[in-house]
Amino acid sequence: MATMPAVFIGHGSPMNALEDNRFTDSWAAFATSLEKPSAVLAISAHWYINATAVTSMSEPRVIHDFYGFPQELFDFQYPAPGDSQLAQHVGEIVDPVWVGLDDETWGIDHGTWSVLAHMFPDADVPVVQLAIDASQPVEYHIDLGARLAPLRDEGVLILASGNVVHNLRAIEWRAQDQGFDWAQRFDDDARAILSSDPSMLGTLAQSDDYRLAVPTPDHFLPLAYLAGLASADARTPVAFVEGCTMGSLSMTSYVIL
Repeated sequence: MATMPAVFIGHGSPMNALEDNRFTDSWAAFATSLEKPSAVLAISAHWYINATAVTSMSEPRVIHDFYGFPQELFDFQYPAPGDSQLAQHVGEIVDPVWVGLDDETWGIDHGTWSVLAHMFPDADVPVVQLAIDASQPVEYHIDLGARLAPLRDEGVLILASGNVVHNLRAIEWRAQDQGFDWAQRFDDDARAILSSDPSMLGTLAQSDDYRLAVPTPDHFLPLAYLAGLASADARTPVAFVEGCTMGSLSMTSYVIL
């Protein structure tokens, strides 16, 4: 099997699971360009705990981790199977980093299924989620991303799902397909670093716009995994869809081929 790409998706609102727009269309088009992966390893902003762990159950539950949305979204299901062997293998390839096996507490959250619903709508590709360790600095996540690189040669699609800019308190609901000046600047700064030296992603914390763009690290840190994968393979991430929405969300998405 050919080496699988790795991808960072700016997933935005969970409503993207039900909608067709230029962002979801780009995810679907990207998936149609691929050989079908053996599995997906997803790093979602929404499994943010004080440990590194992977889901290891055979039938991961679909988690509706939000509120205030239409019932149609709460009814949405994405019954993809899990892959316990892949979960164990993740722990082996990143050794000596410890990875816990979770067979009951988590599953597939909307950072994963809202994207995969467009990429693999039949839910026929096994999915394993990797938790983001909230207690660790960005350098830890870049290193862990690099350690995951061998999975790409085994046919596993690595999906990092978050947002380069994610400030829900600053959202302007009427500003569709628009970004505040600070959001666009930070998005541009991230693209410049990924294009030059992805291992330096952590220097974005020195940006004057960082406090507004990254009020909490959860949605930003999935990008660190892509940065690590890019560094490991000496590849430059390429943006395949770009732009901000609602003022304070970046939907920019990257791929490493």
